[in-house]
Amino acid sequence: MASRQVPHGQETERPLPPTAWAVLGLLSFPGERTGYELKKWADASLRFFYWSPALSQIYAELRRLEARGYATSRRSGPEEPRTKRRYAISAAGRSALARWADAADAGGPPVLKHPLVLRIWLGHLAAPERLRRLVEDHLVRTEVQLEEVRAALARTEDHPHWAHPRIALRWSELRELAELELARAMLADLDRLAPPEGAEPDPGDGWPGPGRDRDARRVKGETNRPRAGDARWQSRGVRR
Repeated sequence: MASRQVPHGQETERPLPPTAWAVLGLLSFPGERTGYELKKWADASLRFFYWSPALSQIYAELRRLEARGYATSRRSGPEEPRTKRRYAISAAGRSALARWADAADAGGPPVLKHPLVLRIWLGHLAAPERLRRLVEDHLVRTEVQLEEVRAALARTEDHPHWAHPRIALRWSELRELAELELARAMLADLDRLAPPEGAEPDPGDGWPGPGRDRDARRVKGETNRPRAGDARWQSRGVRR
């Protein structure tokens, strides 16, 4: 079985991104793993609180870690029907990962990008029933995700090395429960916005944002725009 450890190069000069640390973290548990096995493990743990990587991204990070000297790999021998490359963390990689995990800086606040909330934010452009269906679909997906988190949590019970991943998955379980509560509250808020049955739709969008009062004045002929010859025209540097 041939092993490989890529010599240090220019990659050693660049700071590692968090995704590389996450892959190295997967390698920090006992045993060697293929890229495919790392992908499966990430889908059963990391995706619930941080990252759901593509297989190509995992291999890209593994190459980066090998270039840094933080991981090694070896090809399987002829006794296996299919040739595989298995990866392991190196001593230097474990030391670097320990320093990164023990750093005082947690990496800043979490980044939230919630597609459903973005659609609700633009709800003045959508039909009320469409918004309700979006939230209801989100509730179904979240309930499925909650069951998957609980299944992953159950798989950690008999593994002493997974005590800290179990804490992270417990956090994920609580987050999914909170997501369900928030989505149900969102449905209730949408119900309160619904017009009475048979009522005519409001021609306005109801959004009290910048420009609404200005637009209303323009409709009434009360616009405050400076006219040619007005002193304000020249003072603003507008060409006539």
